[in-house]
Amino acid sequence: MSLTGTPFFVTAIVLLALAVVLPLAVWSRVRGPAVVRGLLRLLMLLFAQITAITVVFVAVNNANGLYDTWEDLLGTGDHVGTAADLGPDGTGGQKPADQPKQVAEFKPAGDARMGEGVQVTQLRGRISGVEGEVYVWLPPQYDDPAHKDTKFPVVELLPGYPGSAKAWFGTLQVNKQLKPLMEQGKVKPFILVSPRTTLLGDQTDTGCANTPGKVNAETWLSVDVRKMVSDTFRASDRAVDWAVGGYSAGAHCAAKLAVAHPDRYRAAFSLSGFNDPNGEPAALTAATPELRRANNPYHLLKAANAAHRPPRTALFVSGAAGDGYESGTALKGVAKKPTTVRVVKLSGPHGTSVWKQQVPEVFHWLSEQVGK
Repeated sequence: MSLTGTPFFVTAIVLLALAVVLPLAVWSRVRGPAVVRGLLRLLMLLFAQITAITVVFVAVNNANGLYDTWEDLLGTGDHVGTAADLGPDGTGGQKPADQPKQVAEFKPAGDARMGEGVQVTQLRGRISGVEGEVYVWLPPQYDDPAHKDTKFPVVELLPGYPGSAKAWFGTLQVNKQLKPLMEQGKVKPFILVSPRTTLLGDQTDTGCANTPGKVNAETWLSVDVRKMVSDTFRASDRAVDWAVGGYSAGAHCAAKLAVAHPDRYRAAFSLSGFNDPNGEPAALTAATPELRRANNPYHLLKAANAAHRPPRTALFVSGAAGDGYESGTALKGVAKKPTTVRVVKLSGPHGTSVWKQQVPEVFHWLSEQVGK
């Protein structure tokens, strides 16, 4: 039974109702020695507490897109086949353009909460050695005969940690919010892509980085997923037509990927993220000061400036005080043209209710950056 499916949620509610009714019905009717009566009553109370906790957990999990499968929750799933040392650019000398086409077979996502039009495939990354699901939603213009020769821009969407690749569609309803804006011409017709980011079975956050011998998460997101999408759909493969965005830990990933790879992404948005990977203690990239520095977009931007190669990257960073805002102002403080940074101060909790409201603003901004 699926962790996020309706049948499991309904079952949990039914069991909770039973756990409440059962003591009321049989509490005074329990027979036997005092020890037996006490034990049975204790078990009824424990059953009620466990079912109540389960219902609350499932509701919170489904509302926030935390864990997608039982494997993710229990830490028993591993999506890494190999993790070779791929070098500084994350390709190991294997240029994606020289690789054979990787056309994937997609099927409907099959989760009503994600809305219409979301498709899913299982992708085995040829270079990264990662295997996982990738969700794709095509804009309303995609099947319009007037756009039959159009190569569409793409936005890669990353969840937090823990986080499900479904969350952008199911919880933040990005496709439902953007479809009318795209139809009205207020937002560019982006292809939306959300790949799996929970990759390790020990519940360690990859930090969206390449860690030889452990995982090549950066290559999975910025090389393998990009190539598959460009090979399968009428999606542009030009860096100027690609953007990446995320919330919380996914926001950190998005900013880092865009700053590190302006040859792959034109823009990125970061919602309530952080620069220092130490903001996510479970991340591999927080293990040492060297890894923290190497995966901090602030230090990456400073290093690029020092080498007189400031990236042609546009960043949108939002967050509340103590929750992403300072990271944005730090990036803006060291940005040099052609790098641009827009910082928006928020008020509100660190949660999907806030990020969901930002979707229209963020995509209006992306429409001004991507393709230019």
